[in-house]
Amino acid sequence: MLNVIAIMGRLVADPQLRQTQQGTSVASFRIACDRNRADQNGQRQADFFDVTAWRGTAEFVCKYFQKGSLIAIEGQLQSRRYQDKNGNNRTAIEIVANNVNFAGPKNSSGGGSYAPAPAPQQQYSHPAPQEVPSYSAGSNDDFAVIDDNDDLPF
Repeated sequence: MLNVIAIMGRLVADPQLRQTQQGTSVASFRIACDRNRADQNGQRQADFFDVTAWRGTAEFVCKYFQKGSLIAIEGQLQSRRYQDKNGNNRTAIEIVANNVNFAGPKNSSGGGSYAPAPAPQQQYSHPAPQEVPSYSAGSNDDFAVIDDNDDLPF
């Protein structure tokens, strides 16, 4: 079976880091992903997805990402059933993150916490164009006949 998801969006709130009873780190957060098209009124729509990250990935997310950060996630979809306070059966669908990456630089609107170093300015000089040799069709005398009746040398 195949269960792989790749998604990129912005954190709706700061991620929350917790510890299980065994001491395993787990982070929960929600991301907003813009849809590719606007609705009938010209408004952009977004989908909101719950994400769970475990162990080192959870600690990484909580250390380097905050509300508004652009994040790229690779993981899998997971569903679970539970009963709410009123005894109603519910189903929760979430993304379980396997890999998390920075998806954009820090900007003035508070998104992200990663600013890559500026690329060094380099001067490239292109070599002078060389003359392309001209090829002629040649003549049939340029080829030698090979006797294939003998044993091959390999």
